Amino acid sequence: MLKMEEWLLIRDLYSQGFSISKISRQTGYARATVRKYLNKKTVPEPQKRPGRKSKLDPYKPYILEKLNEGPYTASRLYREIKEMGFDGGKTIVKDFVREVRPKQGVPAILRYETKPGVQAQVDWGELGTIEVDGKLKKLFCFNMILGYSRMRYVEFTLSIDTSTLIQCHLNAFEHFEGFTQEILYDNMVRREVMLWIAEQPAILSIQDVPILMCISGNGSVQSSEDNEV
Repeated sequence: MLKMEEWLLIRDLYSQGFSISKISRQTGYARATVRKYLNKKTVPEPQKRPGRKSKLDPYKPYILEKLNEGPYTASRLYREIKEMGFDGGKTIVKDFVREVRPKQGVPAILRYETKPGVQAQVDWGELGTIEVDGKLKKLFCFNMILGYSRMRYVEFTLSIDTSTLIQCHLNAFEHFEGFTQEILYDNMVRREVMLWIAEQPAILSIQDVPILMCISGNGSVQSSEDNEV
């Protein structure tokens, strides 16, 4: 296919009165070619060359999948696909990640703000094992964080029974010198412990201040007192 400037040259010569044979001799194109492009009314479209294959091509679906899962860095993705057999350089991975990352989009997160003393969140997770007296025991972490100030109380325990849970709450309230109107339990290891508290009113006492705790329909525990932090 002729380039646009070559097509324009043929048409310019023809407009000057050159015959097809003379245009053919001057440009070196066959008469059939000259006649073909004189009959074309639009500019010839350039032919698209087939894209070059890249060493990264087999790994692109994996990279896109990981980017959809979370904010993976190009360096981490490079290490992972290298273990899968990729033998290319890091630069090509960085360029591809830079090219596709904006297209993935980042979901907007609306942060829920609470007023002082309104809400706290509790999570009690397992952290692995720890050696105690020559024996391996599971290690747990009680974590209470205040919704407004983001102040945090963390306590490590070797048990997740009811008494340990209640004691952790008491220790947290003492640390904060008060308590919130409600406590959310999103990822409780022993959620049934809070159900136990709900079934029988648990009157807890902190510095002679009675606290009546009950579980609400949305999974939060609410207090009847006003000594809030």
